[in-house]
Amino acid sequence: MNYIAYTFSIRPKDLIIQTVKEILIAELGEVGFESFTENEDVVLAYIQEKDWNESILSNIQILDSELVEISFEKKIIKQVNWNIEWENNFEAIQVDNLVSIRAPFHENPHLKYDIVIEPKMSFGTGHHETTHLMIQHLIDMDLEGKTVLDMGCGTGVLAIFAEIKGAKKLDAIDIDRWCYENSLENIDRNNCKNIAVFEGDASLLKGKKYDIIIANINRNILLQDIKIYAKSLNKNGTLLLSGFYNEDIQVIEKETTKQNLKLEKKLERNNWIGLKLAKL
Repeated sequence: MNYIAYTFSIRPKDLIIQTVKEILIAELGEVGFESFTENEDVVLAYIQEKDWNESILSNIQILDSELVEISFEKKIIKQVNWNIEWENNFEAIQVDNLVSIRAPFHENPHLKYDIVIEPKMSFGTGHHETTHLMIQHLIDMDLEGKTVLDMGCGTGVLAIFAEIKGAKKLDAIDIDRWCYENSLENIDRNNCKNIAVFEGDASLLKGKKYDIIIANINRNILLQDIKIYAKSLNKNGTLLLSGFYNEDIQVIEKETTKQNLKLEKKLERNNWIGLKLAKL
């Protein structure tokens, strides 16, 4: 599927530019934008073409603020193989000096855990704060022999890491065909044997149970599907959530409390949040 990409250029007047970016991204997330890239005074925002409409920005209040000037451009991004472009720009990363996430052409830093991926039009290189937060949670967890779901798997990096840490049976699900295919490639690239990949949404979870569910998506989808995740968790199971900002915690926690989920740990990185919750 194609994506619509918006480039927002920000000229702050009376507001701090980082505050403007956070408000803009939060409001765009509310109307269906899925992923964002920030660079000084620019925000790149992406939404699937099927979710876009001509009035998509009509309720983005920060665009009408007198305290800031924001201009934007829009273009369609065709679904193509981005490997060449990505190879030219992607740098290997490390998480807590324990996990390396790199491309095949990067030198192996020989950390405790090593993951090799080639994302195409897929989310989850480890560079984004939310993927980084999920990796941090998983580092501290005992996954030996666990059943795990990676919901909104993107590149499959979180499912791959969970298997490396000992998970015995894993499902990876994404609604995007490109992500589905990319996850299969990366799973094979990392010699994983226990991960099944599915194309679809939370409706695929009917009748399934897991010890651990990882859902790194966006606020709107999380709020819609937390009830399904809770139902799909075994007793004393763990739910990891990310894809939202610090300002969203209250509404997220309201829903998780309703579903008998107790907050155990919160991680934060550049105002993005990763929560660890236990099913009571």
